[in-house]
Amino acid sequence: YTGNEPEVPIGERPEIDVWIISLLNSLIKEVENAYENYEPTRAGRAIQDFVIDNLSNWYVRLNRKRFWGGKMNADKLAAYQTLQTCLQTVALLAAPIAPFFCDNLFCDLNEASRRYSENSVHLANFPAFDETLTDANLEEKMNLAQQVCSMTLALRRKANKKVRQPLTKIMIPVADENMKNNLEAVKHLILGEVNVKEIEFLDDTTGIIIKKIKPNFKTLGKIYGKQMKEISAAVSEFSQYDINNLENLSKITLNLPSGDVNLRLEDVEITFEDIPGMLVATEGKITIALDITVTPELFDEGIAREMVNRIQNIRKNSNFDVTDKINIQIEKNDVIINVVNSFCDYISAQTLAAKISFVDCIEDGNTLDMDDISVKVKVEKHTV
Repeated sequence: YTGNEPEVPIGERPEIDVWIISLLNSLIKEVENAYENYEPTRAGRAIQDFVIDNLSNWYVRLNRKRFWGGKMNADKLAAYQTLQTCLQTVALLAAPIAPFFCDNLFCDLNEASRRYSENSVHLANFPAFDETLTDANLEEKMNLAQQVCSMTLALRRKANKKVRQPLTKIMIPVADENMKNNLEAVKHLILGEVNVKEIEFLDDTTGIIIKKIKPNFKTLGKIYGKQMKEISAAVSEFSQYDINNLENLSKITLNLPSGDVNLRLEDVEITFEDIPGMLVATEGKITIALDITVTPELFDEGIAREMVNRIQNIRKNSNFDVTDKINIQIEKNDVIINVVNSFCDYISAQTLAAKISFVDCIEDGNTLDMDDISVKVKVEKHTV
């Protein structure tokens, strides 16, 4: 990539490119407004959140295969051009508060792309907000994906399940058809990011996810102090339908003997009973239940992924080129033999292995420690 290739039109780029450009466009408006109101701290935090949360931890991570893919095609070019646009725009936006770093970043990028005739970020025009680049619906979909992924990964950590260990499914109650359609649109991103095989959408959670509710005395006590005993008794009688209704409407009216009470969602605390074999979490209107049962097939796939990771580290430490083919020798082990036989194509494709063979003993090599399994391997560059 030289930066001189023809620009791929925004409308012809994948949705994730359109999404990050939409967020970048919104960032331009927010940062400009902050500067005009003499609030550089707010501008800096907005830029920081965009770069860390959206550009680095989401866009770049999800597009690693596009960046590292083979020959330069339209898809790979779109990824590079999108990333370059983001970085150059960030340099322009942050230049007033980080002048030296941003000038260096801008000049390094512009040396290849020559998008700007100016030889300094401080001579270039400030980016302009373009309303046609904002896609609020796409931003909503991606926000849902990010939230579901964050919640699922938190449940994985709670259950001590590494991300490389595939799991069967997550169940997500959907409040309406719009939420379901938005999640369906980003389903492939969620499944890939959290390493789960399936997402099951639930229209009715009765008997599947058991919710508990209790009053939030801090918020209710200030307004309905004298009625707290009645409110507490009424809330304790809520059925699963009542709890769902409050979540969907965000507020309901309790008709109590001492007078009506407007009960808001923030006036209660809703928790969940973990289903056997599953963990449940909620944030706002999103609830997920993660199936943490690991079947023998999923266990073997997890070991295969761990093997790939360890072998890739050996490749890196051996200073192999990213395109070098390798030969892998594995010391015989009943569990590993079964794993390799089941996932040979996957391991070969991921590690560029031309040949995988089993041997009785390896004197010199590397030991792969994967949970409770340890095996010796020898990795050598493949020669024709």
